[in-house]
Amino acid sequence: QVQLVESGGGLVQAGGSLRLSCAASGRTFDNYNMGWFRQAPGKEREFVAAISRSGGGTYYSDSVKGRFTISRDNAKNTVYLQMNSLKSEDTAIYYCAADRFILVFTAPSNYDYWGQGTQVTVSS
Repeated sequence: QVQLVESGGGLVQAGGSLRLSCAASGRTFDNYNMGWFRQAPGKEREFVAAISRSGGGTYYSDSVKGRFTISRDNAKNTVYLQMNSLKSEDTAIYYCAADRFILVFTAPSNYDYWGQGTQVTVSS
């Protein structure tokens, strides 16, 4: 089992940057594929980015590709989401998620473990 705690959210102007962090408990962090999702008010939770256990595979939604970068530091049990060129439509609560075995990285239902979320607000 793994517990996840996100941090790094906040208020930023459009065009700005933020870096989210997700710290995981436990000693088997590198056994877990990690994902970032977001949920805006009145909308369903949507996939943002994911990274494989070793970090060798990364996946992005079309809406963030080229602007966001997911990475992980297995020695620190942490996954990051670097968000650049932020837009007002990126405003949402951002969640990190983990699972050991994932065939489809984009589906929230495939992740067993979730953090509590961190708010990102982009002002235009």
